[in-house]
Amino acid sequence: MKDMIDIQQFPASHLPARILMGPGPSMVDPRVYQAMAAPLVGHLDPEFVRLMDRTQELLRYAFRTENKLAIPISGTGSASMEASIANTVEPGMPILICINGYFGERLAEMARRYGGDVTVINRPWGEVFTSKEVEEALKAKPAKVVGIVHAETSTGAEQPLAEIAKIVHNHGAILIVDAVTSLTGVPLKIDELGVDICYSGTQKCISAPPGLGPITFNERALEHMRRRTKPVASWYLDLSLVQAYWGPNRSYHHTAPITMNYALYEALRIVAEEGIENRWARHRANSEMFWEGLEDLNLKCLIPRENRLTSLTTIVIPEGVDDAAVRKALLDDYNIEISGGLGVLKGKIWRVGLMGYSSRKENILLLLAALNKLIYK
Repeated sequence: MKDMIDIQQFPASHLPARILMGPGPSMVDPRVYQAMAAPLVGHLDPEFVRLMDRTQELLRYAFRTENKLAIPISGTGSASMEASIANTVEPGMPILICINGYFGERLAEMARRYGGDVTVINRPWGEVFTSKEVEEALKAKPAKVVGIVHAETSTGAEQPLAEIAKIVHNHGAILIVDAVTSLTGVPLKIDELGVDICYSGTQKCISAPPGLGPITFNERALEHMRRRTKPVASWYLDLSLVQAYWGPNRSYHHTAPITMNYALYEALRIVAEEGIENRWARHRANSEMFWEGLEDLNLKCLIPRENRLTSLTTIVIPEGVDDAAVRKALLDDYNIEISGGLGVLKGKIWRVGLMGYSSRKENILLLLAALNKLIYK
């Protein structure tokens, strides 16, 4: 072990201000950065407690719910995903997971790790499930928990949810919905749809830095959790403990990431100022502008319009075009970040996010011009 470190080997960071148009993180509004510069206070300081209360109310607005439990998990979207599984799945419990992309697979893997008796139904990546398929699966093997992805980040497909919660409830189960890439960018009304548990992340359409995972449980889901016969295997993600910190008693559980909560609060204020319906409409209008531009360039989208996410577009890479070379040139020459495909779609698609603060016309026009030059030079 060295007694001294040559600090010259560790220069100060000078990171570029990228135009982030990948599947996340999205760009952050300057107001959110400014909020993050506020002084730290204690995690039980009266002013922070007031901010916690206001954040919960803004999360209810974002989720379109009256659920009492609507909080940010101290962790990324994957932490809120795991919290949804950890609190509802017990060893041997029958679970149904719908897989049509990378993040459906992750849900199934988490459910297995918590001891669930997991059944999966599959669709090819990029396709969506019908409510009839979910019902047939539950008739074939009843389940207590059903998990499905609303916005599949790996494919750009939006899963229709109408009728699914009703079917799940008719079979005595609760429904978990992944809205990591859709919350505040794509129409999603938790109470109206009857969704029991929904989780997301801060770094997508909300446009805050990654680090918190918004989640909400309705009373049906809380009752399911209360009927557990064994403690939640994850102490940190045990919502019976976490919600006590966010509740009126403020029971100590962990030291909350204060600055990240400042960021989320300001980002949610921006959502509320814009108005959730207006925000959905902006994402839709900008995405349609982008899709029309892609058509003009003879570039095809992977997902048909009827199931295409407005927050994330997947472009089929034309034959003979070098995936990595185009993405590198976008970064080096235009300062634009987009992403390639995951899993079975690796090397076959580009993933372009138009989420939150990144969903702006000037970004779209620059990307279209850059793609035109790089592909047809």
